[in-house]
Amino acid sequence: MMLSGKVAVIYGGGGAVGTAVAETFAREGASIYLTGRSQAKVDEVANRLNAAGGRVEAAQVDALDEDAVQSHLDMIVARTGKIDISFNAVGLRNTTLQGVPLLELDVKQFMAPIASHVQSNFLTARVAGRFMVNQGFGVIMTVTSIPSRVAIPRMGGVAVAMAAEEALIRDLSAELGPFGVRVLALRPQGMTDSETMKEVHTLHADSYGITREQFQQMIEQRTHLKRSPKLHEMAEVAAFMASDRASAMTGTIVNMSLGAIAD
Repeated sequence: MMLSGKVAVIYGGGGAVGTAVAETFAREGASIYLTGRSQAKVDEVANRLNAAGGRVEAAQVDALDEDAVQSHLDMIVARTGKIDISFNAVGLRNTTLQGVPLLELDVKQFMAPIASHVQSNFLTARVAGRFMVNQGFGVIMTVTSIPSRVAIPRMGGVAVAMAAEEALIRDLSAELGPFGVRVLALRPQGMTDSETMKEVHTLHADSYGITREQFQQMIEQRTHLKRSPKLHEMAEVAAFMASDRASAMTGTIVNMSLGAIAD
């Protein structure tokens, strides 16, 4: 198992990405501390994974509250003596943030994903990074999306937030790398088995006057494989990147766009 003996904290653990990552990390042997703003959601995931033989503990932690993040990680380190992986899967509902031309978008709506995504990634990385620098190892991870690199209409502030996250990843890697800490992200094409992505595609489809299925097909035709990646595919890559098998990789954004961005 790639993550045997590893201690991982996952933020946004009740969402589709966090749940998929938790499932794969648990299967690969990690002890997982699953967090989210809804205790009920993370409890549901933790109970299911523990019933399948995992080692998962759930806690209600707001990843925008630095004191809450700090006290939770203090508890983990006091109990386990280390923190190997910090994975930020915090998301934001997009019901009013996408599908609107920039010239018509309210400033608060534009800034919402920037404040939420970038701030939570900075806070969780800063707290975990301090522990990891002291122990001399660790991996900090997050998930971005292809609008960070590709100009797509009606993305609101989401594209700006994703680009900022990727800049943060590179800068954190440059500063923490000398202390043995790796920092990286995954950049998947929209994963359409996620309810959140179906919701996003519906917003864009409505703005163009087409069906969600038509919009999804339009997006998938831009990939080399003519499909979208799946949540489990993203989680498999995440487990590998978090493992010692990827020990030479840091300061990078793993391209999972299926060729939509051809590196």
